[in-house]
Amino acid sequence: MAVSISAPLLHHRPISVSPFQSRFHHSTSFPSRRALIPFQNPNPNPSRPLKMVVAHAGSVHSAVSEAMKLMQSSPPTWPSALLTNLVIFVLGSPILVSGLSLPGIGAAFLLGTLTWRAFGPPGFILVATYFIIGTAATKLKMAQKEAQGVAEKRKGRRGPASVIGSSAAGCVCAVLSIFGLGGEAFYRVWKLGFIASFCTKLSDTVSSEVGKAYGKTTYLVTTLKVVPRGTEGAVSVEGTIAGLLASFLLAFVSCLMARCS
Repeated sequence: MAVSISAPLLHHRPISVSPFQSRFHHSTSFPSRRALIPFQNPNPNPSRPLKMVVAHAGSVHSAVSEAMKLMQSSPPTWPSALLTNLVIFVLGSPILVSGLSLPGIGAAFLLGTLTWRAFGPPGFILVATYFIIGTAATKLKMAQKEAQGVAEKRKGRRGPASVIGSSAAGCVCAVLSIFGLGGEAFYRVWKLGFIASFCTKLSDTVSSEVGKAYGKTTYLVTTLKVVPRGTEGAVSVEGTIAGLLASFLLAFVSCLMARCS
């Protein structure tokens, strides 16, 4: 039996699509050709970053080499003195903080720069030795000194006034040396004065601190009367001997530096 299909059934009729079907259709669309590629290197030249790293390392090495040459300048210059002191102060900051306040560190930096410019590494080592011995003596029996009211302020951390007062004579000798006053003949005089000033000051610091810590009997210099430990102008046998030994030690260090330089 033949079935006849009417013309209206064969005519194409538009199909309505719901919003859900439309979203599904777009979400399941076939990916593009670029999305089918599993990995595409964004950098067509993979060796370029390595070359940049090598170039950067080379520039850093060159800068370090130039800095080392500057620090080893002979005779010393102001730039070499500034750079060398900056490096030393950064590396030695834990020791500096234990013996100096922040303003005191600033004053010590100026002193170190002036010393390096005038007398180079030997002069700087002399001042560093003075600082280490003087700080160690100041820290002796700190609790006992504080209880007696004779200890230095700030747990023995000295300020800029103490730094400037201790180094004033040495700084004058350093400036005279830098400007070459008196020529080569007087250069040795200024160097000797620089060494003597720090030996004298170290003897004063050590004798005072050791006397306050271990002095059994202290005498007033002007009257030779027995006075309590820590009295201004008082001396003790223990402190006097310790001060003499400290000054001899610093003078010996300066002699070693003179032989090595």
